[in-house]
Amino acid sequence: MHEFSIASGLVEKVTAFAEERAPIRVLKVRLAIGNLMCIQAEQLAFCYNALTEDTPIGGSSLEIEMVPPVVSCTNCGYTGAPKYWEDPQLLSPVPTMSCPKCGSTTEAIEGDQCSIRTISYAQ
Repeated sequence: MHEFSIASGLVEKVTAFAEERAPIRVLKVRLAIGNLMCIQAEQLAFCYNALTEDTPIGGSSLEIEMVPPVVSCTNCGYTGAPKYWEDPQLLSPVPTMSCPKCGSTTEAIEGDQCSIRTISYAQ
């Protein structure tokens, strides 16, 4: 479950941000996560809430913005949505790094990041 390690790193960064600007109260953290990261937003939010309990940033909310993937193929020049792997046992299709036009390996242009967009706080 890599959501826990991502939440741990996020809590460290937001706590450091709050400590540098003390005394502030963190209200909301807005996070952008690319769909290529294969992160479950609900699990990440659960981990964040559990890790922030009884900390200086406890009570803050986590808002997650999912960023759709965009890939580029150097073989055929395609740029757009990736090819998806569909399996009836999966809850949703999984994006691949395979070009939907020619099948070559693509490079991610968007959708492979995990970054803090904003931190809302009060003095």
